[in-house]
Amino acid sequence: MATEATADAADRGTTATEPVRDTVHSARRTTNLGLGRLYLRRFLRNRLAVAGVAIFVLLVLFAAVGGLFTSYAFTDADFTALTQPPSAAHWFGTNQGGNDIYASALHGLQRSLVIAVSVSVLTVVVAAVIGSGAAYFGGRVERVTLAVIHFLLIVPSFLILALVSHRLAGDWRVLIVVLTVFGWMSTARVIWSVSTSLRERDYVTAAEFMGVSPLRIVLRHIIPNLGSLLIVNLTLGVVATVLSETALSFLGFGVQTPDVSLGTMLADGASSVTSAPWLFAFPAGLVVLLTVSMTFIGDGLRDALDPTSVTGSAGGRR
Repeated sequence: MATEATADAADRGTTATEPVRDTVHSARRTTNLGLGRLYLRRFLRNRLAVAGVAIFVLLVLFAAVGGLFTSYAFTDADFTALTQPPSAAHWFGTNQGGNDIYASALHGLQRSLVIAVSVSVLTVVVAAVIGSGAAYFGGRVERVTLAVIHFLLIVPSFLILALVSHRLAGDWRVLIVVLTVFGWMSTARVIWSVSTSLRERDYVTAAEFMGVSPLRIVLRHIIPNLGSLLIVNLTLGVVATVLSETALSFLGFGVQTPDVSLGTMLADGASSVTSAPWLFAFPAGLVVLLTVSMTFIGDGLRDALDPTSVTGSAGGRR
C-alpha cells in the first residue's frame, strides 16, 4: 500500500511527504495567527495603549494632510499680522516675523517625526546586529564589543551631539546620523544580554551543524527571535529621539533656521510665553501628545508581548 501511494505521488509529480509538509505548514500558520490574535487582544485590553494609537494616528494624519487647510507655508511672512493671537486668518496665530504658527507647527511636526522614526529604526537595526553578533561570536569579539559599548556609554554624548550638529550647521540629515551614532549602545547591551541565551538554543546548534554561515545564523535565527524586544525598543526609541531632538533644537544645537522643528519653535516661544503664549503652547502641545502617545503604545506592546506582564495578564486595566 505504501509503495502504491508513493508510485501514485510520483506519477502526479509530487512526493508522498508533501501532505505531511502541508499539514505542518498549515499548523504553523494557525499557530502564528493564534499568537497574533492573542497579542492583539492583550494590546486592545490596555485602554491607554489604544488611546496612544489613536493620538499617534491623528498626529500622522495632521502631518500628512494638514497643509491642505492653509494657504501659508512655514517660510511665508504676513507683515500685516506680527505676533497676532489665533484668528480666522491664522488659526494658531503668528510669531514676531509674521510666520503662520499653524504652518510652522505642521512643518515642525513633519520634521520631528521624520527624525524620530529614522533614528529609532536605524538605532534598533545597528543595536540588533552588533548586540546579537557579539553574543553569538563570544570570546574576544564579545569582550571588545562590550568594552566599546561601555566606553561610549560613559562619554558625554549630549555634549558631543551638540558640538557636532552645531558645527555642521544643524542639517537635519546630519542630525539623524549623529543621533544614531550615539544612540545605539544601551539597546545593544540589552540585546546582547538576551542573545546570550538564544545562542545556546537547539535551532542555532542545528544551523551550525548544517554549515550555515555565522552571519546568516545571526540574521535569520537570532535576530528574528528578538522581535518583541526590538518592537518595544523601536517604539520607545521614538520618544527618546523626540526628546533629544527637541532639547538640542531648543538649545540651538539641533535643527536651525531657516528650517523649523518643534524644538526650534519652543525656543522661539520660550522668551514670550507670558506675552504671546500661543507661540509656545501649540508646539509644546504637539511634543506632549507625540511623546505621551508613543509611551502608551510602547507600554501596551510590552504588556501584550510579555506573558509575565502584570497588566498583560490582568487585562491591562489602569
